[in-house]
Amino acid sequence: MSEFDLISRYFSGFDRDALVGVGDDAAVVKPGPDKRLVVATDTLIEGVHFPADTPADSVGFRALAVNLSDLAAMGATPRWFTLALTLPEENTIWLEGFSQALIRLADRFGIGLIGGDTTRGQLSITITAIGEADQVLTRSGAKPGDKLWIGGYPGEAAGGLTCWARRHESSAEIQRLVERFLYPEPQVSLGYDLNRRANAAIDVSDGLVADLAHLCSASQCG
Repeated sequence: MSEFDLISRYFSGFDRDALVGVGDDAAVVKPGPDKRLVVATDTLIEGVHFPADTPADSVGFRALAVNLSDLAAMGATPRWFTLALTLPEENTIWLEGFSQALIRLADRFGIGLIGGDTTRGQLSITITAIGEADQVLTRSGAKPGDKLWIGGYPGEAAGGLTCWARRHESSAEIQRLVERFLYPEPQVSLGYDLNRRANAAIDVSDGLVADLAHLCSASQCG
């Protein structure tokens, strides 16, 4: 299957309201009036960011979810994304699972796939997500006296990764943590609600203590 056939079969027709989407040399999009564009990029590499035996649908879900989480931390509404996919070999079963999970999550949040690239090599996925907002949250707006609030439960995904080797055990807690690792829930609606309420925000991806330190450093307070 050629690169163009692969793109046409698995990743075309999901560009939503792009003026020019998949199939041209570049995408053309138009943000809403008085909106600011917010852009986030993440790369996931097999063996580094997820185990080699991770299901294809989880890889597709997580690749987009981590970028949606970055947009959420900025208080942005997701609009579009691009996908750069590196594959060691053509595997139609893997591509079916990966692409279907990716598009299902995109449909949930109304975000369109507007372009990207495919190449041959070690399995890796790079997604650039684009959102828009009237105003944005940043890491640098925290002030002395602010209260610290945490959305979700830090450590569950890390716990799920630790439990991955025991995923076939019958323990409900092990299964719950594994699900949290495989399918992390981006808190898009929370980020949107906090946009005009919070002074600062950060996506907790490196651990609560580490990311809190980043927020304090950016805001020059603690």
